[in-house]
Amino acid sequence: MGAAYNILGKSVPPHHLAIGTIGAVVALVIPKPWGTTAKPQPEIQASSKEEEAFITEFLSKHQEKH
Repeated sequence: MGAAYNILGKSVPPHHLAIGTIGAVVALVIPKPWGTTAKPQPEIQASSKEEEAFITEFLSKHQEKH
């Protein structure tokens, strides 16, 4: 048998450490596929309440189509 590290009194082969490190990095980096992401809402910068209402109605009507 080849060289091994002594960790907490146990003999651990280097390839186990490599697999554990790669697995830990992948688990931390990959995004959660089951998590939900909120769709970003467009920021409305209207000069009046009527204009804001028109833009909101326009966006809601056209988002229903898609």
